[in-house]
Formats: sequence, C-alpha cells, structure tokens
Amino acid sequence: MTAEALPAELRRAIVQIARTPRLLVACDYDGTLAPITLNPDEARPLPESVGALRSLAALHETTTVVISGRALRDLATLSRLPAEVNLVGSHGSEFDIGFVHELAPEARALHRQLGAELERLVIDVPGVNLEVKPASIAVHVRQADYEAGRKVLASVHAGPATWPGVSTTVGKEVIELSVVETDKGHALDVLRHQVGATAAIFLGDDVTDEKAFARLSGPDVGVKVGPGDTLAAYRLSETADVPVVLAFLLEERRNWLYGQSSHPIERHSLLANERSVALVTPDAKLTWMCHPGADAPAVFADLLGGAGAGHFAIGPRHNGLPLGQRYLPRTMTVETRWSRLLVTDYLELDTPPHRTDLVRVVAGDTEASVTFAPRPEFGGVPVRLAVEADGLQVHGTSEPFVLRAPGVQWTITSDGLHETASAVIRPSAGNPIVFELRCGTAELDEHETPEAERRARAGRYWSEWAATLKLPGVLPELVLRSALTLRGLVNTDTGGVLAAATTSLPEEIGGVRNWDYRYCWIRDAAMTVRELVHLGSVEEAEGYLTWLHGVLGTLAGPEWLHPLYTLSGSVIGAEATIESLPGYAGSRPVRVGNLANHQVQLDVFGPVVELVSTLAEVRGELRDEDWRMVQAMAEAVSQRWDEADHGIWEERHVPRHRVYSRVMCWVTMDRGVKLGERFGREMPPQWSVLRDTIRADVLDHGWNDEVQAFTTAYDGTDLDAASLFVGLSGLIDPADERFQQTVTAIEAELRSGSTVYRYRRDDGLPGGEGGFHICAAWLIEAYLLAGRRDEAEELFAQIVDATGPTGLLPEQYDPVAERSLGNYPQAYSHIGLIRCANLLAEYQGAV
Repeated sequence: MTAEALPAELRRAIVQIARTPRLLVACDYDGTLAPITLNPDEARPLPESVGALRSLAALHETTTVVISGRALRDLATLSRLPAEVNLVGSHGSEFDIGFVHELAPEARALHRQLGAELERLVIDVPGVNLEVKPASIAVHVRQADYEAGRKVLASVHAGPATWPGVSTTVGKEVIELSVVETDKGHALDVLRHQVGATAAIFLGDDVTDEKAFARLSGPDVGVKVGPGDTLAAYRLSETADVPVVLAFLLEERRNWLYGQSSHPIERHSLLANERSVALVTPDAKLTWMCHPGADAPAVFADLLGGAGAGHFAIGPRHNGLPLGQRYLPRTMTVETRWSRLLVTDYLELDTPPHRTDLVRVVAGDTEASVTFAPRPEFGGVPVRLAVEADGLQVHGTSEPFVLRAPGVQWTITSDGLHETASAVIRPSAGNPIVFELRCGTAELDEHETPEAERRARAGRYWSEWAATLKLPGVLPELVLRSALTLRGLVNTDTGGVLAAATTSLPEEIGGVRNWDYRYCWIRDAAMTVRELVHLGSVEEAEGYLTWLHGVLGTLAGPEWLHPLYTLSGSVIGAEATIESLPGYAGSRPVRVGNLANHQVQLDVFGPVVELVSTLAEVRGELRDEDWRMVQAMAEAVSQRWDEADHGIWEERHVPRHRVYSRVMCWVTMDRGVKLGERFGREMPPQWSVLRDTIRADVLDHGWNDEVQAFTTAYDGTDLDAASLFVGLSGLIDPADERFQQTVTAIEAELRSGSTVYRYRRDDGLPGGEGGFHICAAWLIEAYLLAGRRDEAEELFAQIVDATGPTGLLPEQYDPVAERSLGNYPQAYSHIGLIRCANLLAEYQGAV
C-alpha cells in the first residue's frame, strides 16, 4: 500500500495531527509493529516501521513510544528498537527495567502465589505458555489445542483472576494477571503529561489496546489494525499497512516543521504598493503575503510554515534552476528568469483600500508548472477552490479571494483540510499568461486597463519617485534600493510605517526570539522617514507626522504614548502565538502582536522631535501643530526623564536607568530649544535648564570608571551599542576622550567581524541572537567621528556584502554561521545603510 491508497479520512486526520505543536506517536508491538507469529519469541518488527519511528523521534517536539503487553526487558531484547524510541512494557506498568524493585512486599508475595497457581493450571496442557514479567504473568494459549486453551482460560478467569489485588487484562489468545493496576490508556495519559503533548496518535490491534483508544479525544487519532470491534476512528487491514501510516505521518510532520526547504532570508525579494507587501523566493514562489494590509493575517505563510501554510509557485515544469532574480531598475517589480521562462511580479497600485491585487506574468516558450495554495487566516480555516470560466474562487473565508487566469486548466487536490490548484501552462512568444490574484473581491471580470499598461504605470510610479531623490556618490544604486524598500514599508493611506514586512523570522535558528514587527513603532518610523528627508523626500515624513498627530489626539498627552501601534494608529491586540505554524526553519513560536506595546520607553520622544527639526529645516518653516507636539513632548520629558524604562531594545527584564533613553530625553530638549530659537517660538526658560540637567546626569552616572566607557545603564558595567549616542547625538564632543574610549570598548566587547551585537548581557530570554546591522552602522558613524575612516569603510563594505542578491537586509547577521537573521526587510538596517553611505560620501567630499 502507498500513502495515496490510505482511506481519505485517515489521510486527512494524519495531515491535521502532523501539524500539532507537540506530537506523541504511540503504538502496540505484537500485531502492529510486528506481525503475529505462532511463536511469540519470533515476532520481529517490520524494518520500515522501525525506520519511520526512529525518524519521527528525531523530529523536534515529537515523541515516539511502544506500549506493549510484553515485559519491558523482553520487549527491548526482542524488538531491538533504537534508543530514540521509548518503551513501555506490561501493558503500561513498566516504564523502566528497575520497576520490579519498586513493588511492595505484599505485591511480590502475591506475584509468587500467582506463579505457583498458574503453573498448576497449565502444567499438563501442551502448547500453553506462561510469560513471567516483573509485576504480572501472562498465559498464552495460541499454540495450544483450541478446546484445551478455552478450558485453561476459563480456569484462570474462575480462579486467580478473582483474587483480591489481581488486575486482569484480556487479549487475543492471552490473559494477563498483574499484581499492580495495568492499563495502556493510563500509560498513554502518563506519557502525554510527561512530554506536554498537544495531540497523540495510537495504533493497536488487540483488545488491550481499546483502553488506549478510549483515552483519545479532540485532535487525537486512533488507528485499529485488523478486524474486530473498536473505539478507534480509523482502521487498517493488516500490520503491513502500519509502516505506510508512519511514513506518511513522518513526511507530513517533517514538511510542516521545516518546510521542504527554507530559503536564506536575505534571498527573498519584496513586493510593495504602499499598502501591502509580499515576499517572493529566488525561484518565484510567493511565500508571504497578508490581507487586508501588512499587519493582517497571512494568506500565504510558506515562509513560516512550509508549503502547507500557503504559497503560489510558478516555475519550469521540467527541472531548470533559475538564472537570477532582479528588480526592474528603480521599481518594485521583480523578474525571475530561467533559460526559457520569465516570471514578472508586482503589486497593483490604485486599488481600493480593502483590496490587495498581485499580478504575475509568465512569458517564454516552455511548459511551466503553477501551484496555487491560498491559506487565509494563517491557514486557520479550511479552503475550497471552485473552478470558473476565468479562474478560481476561494471559498471558506470571511474575505473574498479570486485568481483570474483565463484559459488555464486547473486540477484541484485536497490534503484533507485545504484544497490546492495546480496547472501546466505553456506561454508563447508575444503571448504571456497573466495571473491576477485579487484579495477583497469576488470579481473575476477582465480589468478595464490592459495588464501591460498597469505594469508600466506601477514601474513609472516608483521610478518617478526615485528620480526626486538626492543620492550620495557612494553606492547610489544600493542606497536607492534601500530608499525604495523604506518607501515600500510606508502605508501612504495612513502614514504609518512598518518596522519590517514580516513576523517571527528568528534571531536564532530554532530559537524562541521571534517577534512580530508588522507594526508602527513611534521611534523606528520617525527614524525611517527622517532618513528619506535626508534623501530629499518629505512626503513620507509629513504623512507620518499626520498619523502621529492622530494618535496623540486620542491621548491626554505624549507621556501616554504606547511604543507601537497598528498602521491605522490603533492600539495593537495582545501578543499571541500561532500554534499551527512551525516557524521559519523550525523556529517557534510564531507570534502575532507584540508585548512591547505595554512597556515604558522614554527614548521615543527624541527621534520624533529630531524629525520635526529636520523637516522644518528642509521646508524653512515650522508648522504650528508640529511645534505644539514638540512642546507637549518636552513637557512629557520634564515629567518622566528620570524614570527607569525598558529602552530601545524592549528588554523584558525590570526597567533600568538607561543611558540611551536619557540621551534621547536630552535630544528632545536640545532640539526643542534649537527649534524655538531658529523659528522664533516662545518656550519656557526651564527647557535649557532641563537640557543641561539631563546632560550632567548622563555624564555623572552613565560613565563607568571601571570599564572606562559609557555603559548600558546607571546600575551596571555592561555595554550597549546604543550608548554610542552619547557622541552621535552631540551630547558630548566626539573628540572627548570619554567618547573615544566608549567606541574602543564597544568595538572590543560587541563587534564580531562584520557585525556589532547590541549587548552581551542576560536579557531574560533563552538562546542567542545575531549582530544588528543598525548597531554596525552606529559604529561606522562613531569611527568617522573618531577619525577612523579606514575602519569605517571596511565595516561598511562588510554590511554591503551581507545584502541579498536584490539588495535587501534583514535585522541581524550571524558572523559565525554567516547567515542572515531576523525580520525582513528591516527598516533599521536600511536606515543604517543609507546614513553610512551619506556620511562616507560627505567625508570623501571633505578630503
């Protein structure tokens, strides 16, 4: 039997249970793993079943166990199962070989009496065998004459089976008497509790296995092997079918946990239309897209859950590796090329607010395979696909979805939960095939504007914006790609700015530091749009400040600001996990929401006031509403600047008096004073006094004589890359020896080759993380201020080397494994790249 020949309902159940966070796989031995034999000592497990159990046991959060009626020692000797597979003997009464020593004296005495009585009953009956176990004795009659065997069983039932303290288990041609309570169902419960299983599958053939089937509930799966009444929901004909089930479960769980492959993070390309974002792999698989909007649930989450979590793939039907992927110059349109095939992807512009429209154009002269597997709500709702004349309708979701693809012949398949559409197409010269995914509508009608015109319009929009920028002489095209990326993270409908396009891309492969960055951080957004102002684009800054004014309009004052909000400006929901997704390369949990929303972060005012200052300088005017916001933020700083907080890195430890937060409070007052002076605004004289007070406080308490550097906080000797802002902000002169020594200390402690870690301290979370590109950018700026230009250029070149093939950067880099980490593309990283290129160009111009 093959997996395809398994009953459809069983396949569906296996697919579902394979996606449980912590899986317990349990089965009986005789008649399940091993065929029934006349001589029990010859019952060997099928090699295919052993291999599948071993491979399952090697998977993350997967436990395998054999629960047998045999004595544990005999089970281990006979089965020769690998050590990865747990063994439970004597119908669940033996969890380890030393169990016999734990019997009470009365139980041992009863065991001896049972042995004597059973020997008396079977001594003259050929073919009846006694199997003596540490806490029980089994009477096997399979090899005896039928009538003689019935008499022996009747005698046992009428005699020792009735003794006080004796527990009886009846199986096929066997009765077992135990001096302790035995129950495979109880054993299953014990195991489930020990491993924290969220679901269990149990396979068995005997009457004794019914006690285990009786304990199954919810997502659990019970599989009966062979004939007979059963509580199990599913059935197999014979033992030979068991390895098929185990192999299918192994394949499904492995794919769910790790995906068929996890492309390196930095090799994905971003699609954007200033409302939505999507990611495409180097081989043209749409692997990430949310709707409606970037902070909504995912429609395609292959990035975090493998193919079963939703994808839209196009590629040559017969092998063929892609030759490359690129953006069309100065656009957000992506081309993926093979020798005889070209796939062009872009997100539509000028769609209604409730729509997300993706266009995929397939050109060439060879057959291509197409797989369309939408999984809305992170795959949380079953999906059905209906074929219509001009494409596909997606059913089963609250939001309408359609895929327009006239003339394409689809084949619909199901994994038991969701349906998937596949097709083979053949474009021809001058006759490309167009797929239009429309999220938020059920309309399959032809678009009023030809596709080629829409593609040109989308490209023109981005290139015309790019033409307005003032690019530096250092790597201008790479800087432009960073600028386009930042612009793609801006939601022009609301003015909100994404910190990154994704959630839960790991800071450590297999680790738990996986956060949701699909929101608008007050700090990050201000830094993002300010960098675009430096390049000559003010529209994003104006939109963001309008967004921020709207948020502040709902509060009593800036001191009540949360660190982050949704793109629409509302408070985000509670942090939660998506248990149905295994995470990128098995890195769990997958999170939505962000607990940092409830933290105190007093540094957020500084970047906002600095943005207002930069924007006012560029425009030559300071808007009244912006000045009122600066006044309110200065007042908030005056009330709270000396409090402890969680800081820029949002550590989940108790708050500390952090140097960076104090420096940003100083920046708030310093830029506020300078704004007032520059534009002739009235301001309290206390502003200047408070500015000087905060500066003195940082210099008195932030400097640590022991480490000869400005430290993370006033209460320790640990270092933090953010403390470089003591000099980067202008709080002290960069020529000051204390800043120079801080640069040297951070370089020695936190730099590792091509990257810079934010800190090395225990932050209350398990596991590790990579170095941060933004921290490397800060060190580059510090090198330049310290007169160390060669080191600045060297480190900048290493950041550039870490960019992906299409010029994008995630949050972090692991210099040991030489791989990218963290959410992607990350605004912070591209802010750092742009700023460093601008500074290096300025320094080159000054030489």
